[in-house]
Amino acid sequence: MPQTRVILIGGTSTVGKTTLAQAMAGRLGWSHISTDSLARHPGRPWKTEVKPVVPEQVADHYLSLSVDELITDVLRHYREMWLSIEELIAIHVADETTEGLILEGSALWPESVAKLELDGVTAFWLTASDELLESRIRSESRFAGGTPDEQELIEKFLARTLCYNNLMMRAVDKLGLVSIDVESVNPSEDLADKCLVLALR
Repeated sequence: MPQTRVILIGGTSTVGKTTLAQAMAGRLGWSHISTDSLARHPGRPWKTEVKPVVPEQVADHYLSLSVDELITDVLRHYREMWLSIEELIAIHVADETTEGLILEGSALWPESVAKLELDGVTAFWLTASDELLESRIRSESRFAGGTPDEQELIEKFLARTLCYNNLMMRAVDKLGLVSIDVESVNPSEDLADKCLVLALR
């Protein structure tokens, strides 16, 4: 069996892809890249310390589109990104003089990944219940303290996130791909260790 050179971690927003990828990369001594860094789509529509104001174009994006339109738009964006993602994966698989790569992001759509014809690539998708995703988004966005306008943006993002997760898991199941329910990991277990065993076996 070819040695794994690239680990792909897919999943919807706030499911824990970045945290997991960073932990795994640290243990392996590999590089870690988020697909968000390759081509940014309107991201999380709430204020942070780094971003004290939601950009007008981001707010307009969420307010002007229905949830179905938001999903259609983000999946179109991911399809447009796929060629550059595929090239990045192929480069890391082919060049054994470089460190391995952990690539994570929602842009790793199951149907695209399933068509990869490359040895040395392992992929899995993180998933969680609607309740956990909603709790994380409301907490991270400080939803309770937001204005009605701010809450409307967050509600749209939440609805898109839950819809994406549902569609993604249908695709994963249909294609017979591997998924990990983050809530199924026992508190005494380490998700990174579990995923490393899965990815490198």
